[in-house]
Amino acid sequence: MAKPIALAFSLCLLVLFQSCLAAHQQFQSSQQNECQLDQLQAREPDNRIETEAGRIESWDYNQDDFQCAGVAVQRITIERNGLHLPSYSHAPQLTYIVQGNGFLSTVFPGCPETFEESEQSDEEQGQQQWQGQQGRHGQQGRGQQEQEEYEQQGRGQRGQQGPGQQSRHRQQGRHSQQGQESFEQLDRHQKVQRIREGDVIAIPAGVTYWSYNDGDQPLVAVNLLDIGNQQNQLDRNPRRFYLAGNPQDEFNQHGQSQSRRGQQGQSQWDQDQQQQRERSRHQQQQGGRSRHQQQEGNNKNIFSGFSTQLLADALNIDQQTAQQLQGQNDNRPQIVRVKGRLDFVQPAESEQEERQQQGIQRQQGQGRNGFEETFCNFRIKENIGRPSRADVFSPQAGRISTLNSFKLPILRHLDLSAERGFFYNNAIYSPHWNLNAHEVYYVIRGSARVQVVNNNGQAILDNEVRQGQLFIVPQNHAVLHKASNNGFEYIAFKTQDNAKINTLAGRTSVLRALPDVVLANAYQIDRQQARTLKYNRQETVALSSSRSPRSHRNWLDIAEMFV
Repeated sequence: MAKPIALAFSLCLLVLFQSCLAAHQQFQSSQQNECQLDQLQAREPDNRIETEAGRIESWDYNQDDFQCAGVAVQRITIERNGLHLPSYSHAPQLTYIVQGNGFLSTVFPGCPETFEESEQSDEEQGQQQWQGQQGRHGQQGRGQQEQEEYEQQGRGQRGQQGPGQQSRHRQQGRHSQQGQESFEQLDRHQKVQRIREGDVIAIPAGVTYWSYNDGDQPLVAVNLLDIGNQQNQLDRNPRRFYLAGNPQDEFNQHGQSQSRRGQQGQSQWDQDQQQQRERSRHQQQQGGRSRHQQQEGNNKNIFSGFSTQLLADALNIDQQTAQQLQGQNDNRPQIVRVKGRLDFVQPAESEQEERQQQGIQRQQGQGRNGFEETFCNFRIKENIGRPSRADVFSPQAGRISTLNSFKLPILRHLDLSAERGFFYNNAIYSPHWNLNAHEVYYVIRGSARVQVVNNNGQAILDNEVRQGQLFIVPQNHAVLHKASNNGFEYIAFKTQDNAKINTLAGRTSVLRALPDVVLANAYQIDRQQARTLKYNRQETVALSSSRSPRSHRNWLDIAEMFV
């Protein structure tokens, strides 16, 4: 009796093993065939979500070229006074600020809140800042007179006000009961950083971040999620986990219909919110349905999945506040409009201090190895948009700025890097291939003709790419750019923290490194032709066009408006 049971059990194990092996081989085969690409395209965003203070656009990550690179890409636009709610992702992110300025903050787990409110009054802080500015500008004569008037006015105001009225207005509503005593709690939070056009921002997997636009123009950012990264232990479907609001699916194709509705104006958005509120009330009336069924097909923030009572107990708050966290009566999606202005703790900005800090970074940048940085004070951003940050520059062709883990050590943990290109009219980016990375290009301004060639010598991309489009160049595929008459600007994300290229033209090309006799026999040319092939280009990467006039000065004048 025991033998038949053991035999049957062995057969079951054998069948299970064969099934798992077959599934694993099929998965490996599908992964190996993901980059068997016969055609590439320059793509516009496929999905668009309109919010009350901005929009989120995304490209279809199910396309073959995105699956090959293992990435998902978004373009996020935050209108003036808009707040992109706190969220995190299961994959490392690299963000480039295309336009505008604002604030961004990351929350590293276990790290202290290093930004703290002062116990000084607004009047005292303003007086100190005023004194510092007068000292920096050297205005001693008129400054002393104005300072005396300021102090007299301040003493008059303090004489008219009671002690309780001199405290900061932000602190007046911050009272919590502890037994029978009340106390005021000063605000503390982790570092908030100013972000500007040209900044590259690195955000590790699982790290929460939020951003806010305090400028006069829309804040536009291109965001790459490296879903093929080893830090992503889930599948290759991009996910974003929100801590607030009722977010919509940022990568689902049904967002195209949301885009058309959103373009009709704010009144249409209000109508959509009314419909959502009616659906929410209808779901609440269906008492027999489970919580999972109620939430199915309706994205919410992560707090909404918890029991209201358990959440209130965990955070030591009342149930009404817990319901606010769950967004039960809040139908706003990912980007919301702030009432008034965000008032958080931040140091006073000083252009002089910033210039000094930049000078120190330039002096020490070559010796930076990352050991001086701890987990809690990682630098997460670097500006590569300024002309002074160029690594390659040609007065006839343009400039290229690179950002890798040597310049921004946190990129070593993300295994990502970036490149910013700025080419004058008709300039050429030397034909090259990436040795160890896929490359995702986003066109910031201008246009260019781009050709990408695979291992069979076939041009799988031969199109003009223009502003707002995105295209992908797989690893080791050769690529050639030629800027149009209005120039070409791009940001490229690379899936390796120290990505390297090998060029086919220019002073550092692979052809230049080969003996002329090898070139002569390989291409059936004489040795003089081989030497001309090797030494005809003296530039390195940014090449001037040999068939067009070098009228780049006009583009230079235009370019200075953007840098």
